[in-house]
Amino acid sequence: MKLLAISVFGMDKPGIIKGISEILAENNVNIVDIEQTVLQGLFAMFIVGDLTKCKISIKKLEEELKKRGEELNVQVYTSPFSKVDSNKDNLYRITVLGKDRVGIVYDVSKILFNHGINIEKTSLVARDQLISITLVVDTRGADIEAVKKELRERLEKSGLDIVFQPYNISSQEKRLIVFDMDSTLIEDEIIDELARIAGVEKEVRELTEKAMSGEIDFEKALRERVRLLKGLSVEVLERIYDNIKLTKGAKELIQSLKESGYKVALVSGGFTYFTEKLKKELDLDYAFGNELEIKDGKLTGEIKGKIIDAKEKARIIEEIAKKEGIKRENIVAVGDGANDRIMIKKAGLGIAFNAKEAIKEIADGTISKENLVGLASVLGLSKLFKKRIE
Repeated sequence: MKLLAISVFGMDKPGIIKGISEILAENNVNIVDIEQTVLQGLFAMFIVGDLTKCKISIKKLEEELKKRGEELNVQVYTSPFSKVDSNKDNLYRITVLGKDRVGIVYDVSKILFNHGINIEKTSLVARDQLISITLVVDTRGADIEAVKKELRERLEKSGLDIVFQPYNISSQEKRLIVFDMDSTLIEDEIIDELARIAGVEKEVRELTEKAMSGEIDFEKALRERVRLLKGLSVEVLERIYDNIKLTKGAKELIQSLKESGYKVALVSGGFTYFTEKLKKELDLDYAFGNELEIKDGKLTGEIKGKIIDAKEKARIIEEIAKKEGIKRENIVAVGDGANDRIMIKKAGLGIAFNAKEAIKEIADGTISKENLVGLASVLGLSKLFKKRIE
């Protein structure tokens, strides 16, 4: 196959694509690849044409293309083209999120260059003050984990978030998204609020720290913390819910996810009193949590049923996926703590949200508290994240 690369540049106006493609069609040149965009009013188009059945010589074709370019007041450049087949296993999609500043593209491209990685495509979109830069790269045998770690550590210092996905998985449509509740979908840690009102904040905090450090397991720590809440009235729970703050962008993100056909689930190690209310308020498809036992309008200090720990979270997600006919690679999991570790690791796209270092290390990407809505860009939800730089 004999190929010709054709590049077209100029100020945008109607008829450019029609005019160039007309020359190719008249001379029996098949377009095997094309990409066109308008940036700040500047038209740019790249075409790869198959000359196998071209009716005229390459020189004559180039002359006709350049003449048509002059008529359209655009520049047309041509050159012989040899197709290079990329190894699809080496392709990754990198998304960088954060507030715009000078030098972001340079910072990212420098790191990639130092690892011998080639950038094949770059695009940029913005929503309000949040910018999203997406790069498709050929890693060419680089150490992926080392690249991810360096990118994350370097960019975090500048307040930027990064998501690093295998291209074949990122290209697959996601169908189920699972959120943790405390410090993820909502800004609050419910058990801390309950402990504060019960006057046992210090004791609960110590148990939480022991669980996080691995001194005691999640179930034991949770049961001991809940026992300290014995006697709290249901009215306290209602008051706490009334003052809950949703994470910035959470409501519009979930609405956009639902409009795009996602099943949205809340799977929490927190409490059903709150997960069920959030399910109703946000129109979620599923909500799971631990059930506080209540008698005579007060907490008994016990939990009913099976505890939702990390393993149970993963099992619940598998159950939802099976029910909905959704494969693992079509699942997104978003969480912040050790209790989310398994679900983040097993999901097609695992996001560590405002998370501890241990969770960041096993996730596909990290997103900070102020950038939750940026997940829309990662997932290609154009209705929510579509305002381009103008």
